[in-house]
Amino acid sequence: MAYLAGKIVLAVSAGAPNNGRGENTTTTPVKKARIRGQWYPYVSAQAFRRWLRETMVDMGMVASPTERVGKAQGKAQKANTAADPIRYADDDLFGYMKAAAKSADEATTLRDTPFMVGTFLSVEPARPTEDFGVMSRGIEEPVLHGHEFYTADLAAPFLLDIPRVGTFTLPTERGGRPNYLSPEAALQVAQAMSVGAEQVSFRGGSAVRLPLEARRDRVAMLLDGLAELTGGAKKALHYGDRTPALVAALPMAGGVNPLTFAIDGAADGSGLTVSGRVLGEELKAWQDQWEAPVRLGWRPGFHERIRKEFEHDLAGLIDEGQIVIDHPRSMLRGLAEEIRTGRHDAWFDDPAR
Repeated sequence: MAYLAGKIVLAVSAGAPNNGRGENTTTTPVKKARIRGQWYPYVSAQAFRRWLRETMVDMGMVASPTERVGKAQGKAQKANTAADPIRYADDDLFGYMKAAAKSADEATTLRDTPFMVGTFLSVEPARPTEDFGVMSRGIEEPVLHGHEFYTADLAAPFLLDIPRVGTFTLPTERGGRPNYLSPEAALQVAQAMSVGAEQVSFRGGSAVRLPLEARRDRVAMLLDGLAELTGGAKKALHYGDRTPALVAALPMAGGVNPLTFAIDGAADGSGLTVSGRVLGEELKAWQDQWEAPVRLGWRPGFHERIRKEFEHDLAGLIDEGQIVIDHPRSMLRGLAEEIRTGRHDAWFDDPAR
């Protein structure tokens, strides 16, 4: 297996975790999409990845330093990280692009992300409510302001390309690949070699790969971060728990996600569905492409009726250990520990064809 495919559900209760852009108004909107004439609040993938990165920093990860470059105003503004995936786990896991100025000798270098995540879209229509506020403390003329909040379950898929963690391809004569160290990064290559990296052939190209222990630790760190996730806007007024209410994951040989329609919003807009029938059919269709067990983390009290139906529909697979249900924190931390101790080292290489 080479990929960890999954789905995450966040439960937002009277919250405003991701603000949108207000236009000529004193009311701060939440991000929302209009679909088939109705409003669906969402949290962007960028916001979620920021929450995860900051959670990992709180847990001890040293983050890649950022720098704003370019003009103070206008279209030439840029912000770069150090673009050093050898030293910084977040540059490795989340990717980067460091674009050079046209007149500079330095080349543009980039890495697309091994950790892919979708938009956390509400599973049902939910029109945000506008909350009205007044700042009048110690001033004669009160200042009026407002903001939106909502209650909804938000769901998004994710995919972790495990062999690419700690693996950095080098450009070829045909040009650079989307996961490379530039020719000007000889210092990075030398630094990687100094900490035990080796040069390998990877997906048709030449690559530098960090030692397996470091790669294990980075994947485990990501899973630990998901288990302890915190973040979001408006915490002073709308504090909310941002750890997953439901998370499912299974190792796959390819980049397919069998959980896409198993955990989703109902077609009639009535809310979250977790379909044992759909998951069972998907697992059967991809039976030679996944490795048991399918791991589900399901918080107690979250859609208990749906959980009972799910467990009833897949009782056979649960009894056989093909599907395991636990608390999200226990599931994610347990899987992280299994990876950290080497139980899933085969996942760090592409399966033989």
